[in-house]
Amino acid sequence: MRWKRGWGFKMEFWNSQLTEKSWEILQEIRKKYKFILIGGWAAYLWTKQQKSKDIDIIVDIQELQKLKKENLSKNDNLKKYEIKTGEIDIDIYVAYFSKLTIPLEDMKNYTSEIEGFIVASKEALLILKQGAEKERGNSVKGEKDKIDIISLLFFSDIDFNKYKTILKKYKLEAYIDRILSLLRAFNDYNRVNMTPREFKQKKMKLINEIRKL
Repeated sequence: MRWKRGWGFKMEFWNSQLTEKSWEILQEIRKKYKFILIGGWAAYLWTKQQKSKDIDIIVDIQELQKLKKENLSKNDNLKKYEIKTGEIDIDIYVAYFSKLTIPLEDMKNYTSEIEGFIVASKEALLILKQGAEKERGNSVKGEKDKIDIISLLFFSDIDFNKYKTILKKYKLEAYIDRILSLLRAFNDYNRVNMTPREFKQKKMKLINEIRKL
């Protein structure tokens, strides 16, 4: 944990040694491969809140061929490819094979550049994170998904009209009620490094915005 902004301790979800190692690996693969960054590291780049342990990327077929020189394995059950580096996993998703909430062949339409990385747009990332949280539920990774969702809501200035447009395109409107439920149930202001008053005000503002969708 580390001190920040004069209010309590910022609670880090993962061990800092793991997250620093993961960040180093992510920087290395960026030098060699083209990809869209999703998952926890994309959420971190948007929010500067919780760092990630694992790395999640989307690649095309050409980049997948290049990645085969790494210790690449195929996970048919989860429809992804994987590279394991000690305690850190690199999960690789490929269009027309992997199944995420938004079709991966469309993800090129929902990207931004941050610190030299091509990352999922904040609205698309929020939806991908909702899909992950729905699948992983109350597991450890599911809890991290919840924190990333809250962080994106609180700190990335989501354009809710864009968010709703993407949901409608893929018939995911039920995600609006789901995110409201998650937001109402989330009360751990320390996780987002806010005072109770700041947290309550921001939370109510977000709930009111989302209810209008």
